[in-house]
Amino acid sequence: MQARLIYLMGPSGAGKDSVIDAARSRLATIPVDVVRRVITRSAESIGEQAVGVSDERFAAMQQAGDFAMNWKANGHDYGIPTDINLWLAQGRHVLVNGSRDYLPEAQRRYPDLLAVLVSVSSEVLRQRLLARGRESVQDIELRLQRNERLRTEAVQWQGRGDPQVLDNSGTLDQAVAALMALLNRHGISAAAGRT
Repeated sequence: MQARLIYLMGPSGAGKDSVIDAARSRLATIPVDVVRRVITRSAESIGEQAVGVSDERFAAMQQAGDFAMNWKANGHDYGIPTDINLWLAQGRHVLVNGSRDYLPEAQRRYPDLLAVLVSVSSEVLRQRLLARGRESVQDIELRLQRNERLRTEAVQWQGRGDPQVLDNSGTLDQAVAALMALLNRHGISAAAGRT
């Protein structure tokens, strides 16, 4: 079976990092390598297993060709290291925490990628954003509006080969189970790896 790039995305606060961290040990059994993103903000404020760098360091890495993919979002630069190309060539599945806005370019570069949208109800999203305290009330309202647009789009996507929707409005265990089932439906499982 050909290795797949799993492109996980969703609005800020949807719980992408939490789902990835909770699923990490189960993903390793498939195996799926989880990529550490490079982000231009301090490592202390990232809230995920990422590499925090300065704007200058990010620009130097970009100039050196260290990124397979990179984009800007929420005032920061995000980069996916070129290591993923080697891993995919070795037949290893790879999961990245991506950006919805960058998806068309990611699909152009990796036509066989599996896009997964982590979705969450606006009520749950509001509670999560308020609890983490990183955004202003105005920023939270903008994120909630974007979340509603994404949820509307997600209904239209179903069944057309576009992003698969993973609802993370319930418990983390439910979301991890749903992610593993989704991957299995797409042939990304320990059993598929043995064939």
